[in-house]
Amino acid sequence: MNSIWHKLTRLVMALLVIAAALAIVVWYEPVVRENQRMRVEKFELDQKIVQEQDISKKLDTQLRSFQDPALERTMVERLARERLSYAKPDENVVHFDPPTPPR
Repeated sequence: MNSIWHKLTRLVMALLVIAAALAIVVWYEPVVRENQRMRVEKFELDQKIVQEQDISKKLDTQLRSFQDPALERTMVERLARERLSYAKPDENVVHFDPPTPPR
């Protein structure tokens, strides 16, 4: 008789431990999911920061080139040629149309 009670006590204790472990898992599962979501968001924001820093460096370079009197004229010329299709006398400007999708 003592043996059966001993086995039942061990079984109940094991079930209580399993139930406690399951309760902990269920309790912390939303926290783990939120943590994972925040990690993904942080990664995306870090990538956006890198992109914005690259843009900032390019803009700083352009700003410095406009502030340098020696480079200002060549920079303005280059921008006028690229964006406004201006050309010097005896120069030809060639435009390429984007390819049309096949039908």
